[in-house]
Amino acid sequence: MSVPLPPLPPAADDAYRPGGRSLADLVDREHRQLLELCDELTTAGRDPARGRQVLDVLTAALSRHLSAEEQYLFPAARAAVPESAELVDREIEADGALLGALKALTGPDDPALVEVADRVRRHVGRVAALVVPLREVATDAELIRLGNRWEIAEEAAPTRPHPGTPATPPWNRIVEPAVGVVDKVRDVVSGRRTRLSDLDRPARGRPGPAGPKDIADRR
Repeated sequence: MSVPLPPLPPAADDAYRPGGRSLADLVDREHRQLLELCDELTTAGRDPARGRQVLDVLTAALSRHLSAEEQYLFPAARAAVPESAELVDREIEADGALLGALKALTGPDDPALVEVADRVRRHVGRVAALVVPLREVATDAELIRLGNRWEIAEEAAPTRPHPGTPATPPWNRIVEPAVGVVDKVRDVVSGRRTRLSDLDRPARGRPGPAGPKDIADRR
């Protein structure tokens, strides 16, 4: 497989396996998490405060996911499975549309949320079709090295949708971390929830039964 990554460290034999998780496994796990968040948001009768929290986490998780995808999964698929290039191009366009729709949401009661959830579900199916052939041609070591870079990219990625930023290397690997810094500062100041584990933590600075403070500007 030929991917735009540094060569593997030298090893005594072909059994060398770097530490970390496979990119394919990470993508599968995150897709399941995104689908669960969409299912919760589109379930009737949810608590409004909970809906605000879940939407914030979905927005952050999806923003990080798409950023890492465009930085590492798509270039790897292009290089290792040349016949996937057209699918990658279409998916990059679809990612931009998904980020735009996500950014336009006004809250968990926005009727457009149903369409956003449907876009996420279609995204999962299309990207799975890219991961399957990549898994077949890449070695375990290559997938793990890609997974390590995926996780690093997600840590630095934006937590809010920015559909106008570059979607292909090298510029997205430069711009996305810079935008991510600004997003993270806003998250800290506002107390916004951005991870699945945040959904179970108590609200900061808001005692009593009124619940967590809604974040008016999460875009």
